Amino acid sequence: MEASLSTRIYTLPVEQTRWHVPGGATTVFDWDYDTGRDRLLALYEKGKQRQWDAAERLDWSIEIDPNDPMGVPEESIAIYGSRVWDKLGPKERGLVRLHLNAWQFSQFLHGEQGALICSSKIVASVPDVDSKFYAATQVVDEARHMEAYSRYLREKLELAYPINPSLQALLNNVISDSRWDMTYLGMQVLIEGLALAAFGLIRDYAREPLAQALNAYVMQDEARHVAFGRLALRDYYPQLTQAERNEREEFCVEACHLMAKRFVGEEVWRHLDIDADECIDFMRRSEHFRAFRSHLFSRIVPTLRDIGLFGPKMHHAFAELGVLGFAEVDLDQMMARDEEIAVEVDERRRRQVEATIAVGADGLPTRPTESNTA
Repeated sequence: MEASLSTRIYTLPVEQTRWHVPGGATTVFDWDYDTGRDRLLALYEKGKQRQWDAAERLDWSIEIDPNDPMGVPEESIAIYGSRVWDKLGPKERGLVRLHLNAWQFSQFLHGEQGALICSSKIVASVPDVDSKFYAATQVVDEARHMEAYSRYLREKLELAYPINPSLQALLNNVISDSRWDMTYLGMQVLIEGLALAAFGLIRDYAREPLAQALNAYVMQDEARHVAFGRLALRDYYPQLTQAERNEREEFCVEACHLMAKRFVGEEVWRHLDIDADECIDFMRRSEHFRAFRSHLFSRIVPTLRDIGLFGPKMHHAFAELGVLGFAEVDLDQMMARDEEIAVEVDERRRRQVEATIAVGADGLPTRPTESNTA
């Protein structure tokens, strides 16, 4: 029997990558339907109103260049300037671009599946009805994100990678922990906070319009998800003992160090067989890569401070990673901008469609519309 497309584009057979995680969460029923926190209920209303269809909102007719899928400057490639990069020809450099983008979008896809599982777990385990309401909208969001990233990998890149071991280890810890707040902390704050920063780099710097729009729309949803985690944990953590908060800080410290090691693309270099150890060593010493890795914590640091997990251990870990300055970031302003950019992307596409219709109706080109920068 012919393998499915998703199997054919995978760098490893799917059968070798299936993964089973035991979960020990307790399902909680809450019969108090009349009370709820206004801000969480407002998020639930927004979650209902902002549902969208990935098949309709995104223009899947856009073609991409497999030798430069994101349309980013050569200087942004992780190994740019290395001996390995300098000896590669145009064809090999195009292959590196394709595999790096496929690896990155694959991790987005795997992370979204983790978020789908975690949000469904939150529906069952969180003790408050208002949180269950909102988490139910997030389940639909995460399924849609999986659909969109999977389709992009299948139809546009025609290549996919297995889950990165560090991301898998973190997801394993989050999913297997029976405490509902640890699901929030691991997924809504850490994993989605990291993903938001990575999505934002593509949204803001890629010239490929489909990837740009896809990440802008996902970020619009994720801004609500992170706000959900912040609201719930900000209310809950003051109720814990100092020992319990210390335990959660220790979890965050370990997770942040784990994630800092994740973004060296080892799977890509080993799969392409282009001096993997040298590529990894170059990246770890590269100022450009260190700046990129630091940016990935731009959402996590202020969120942990906001929810009250910012004791000496956390402070020291962020100082060691060189990201302590992000503690002063205005999260609400950042999330509001995520919402605005998604609306701008929609408006740009609406104008393009109207211009195309006008050309078809008149047989004459119309004046080009000014393009917003997403």
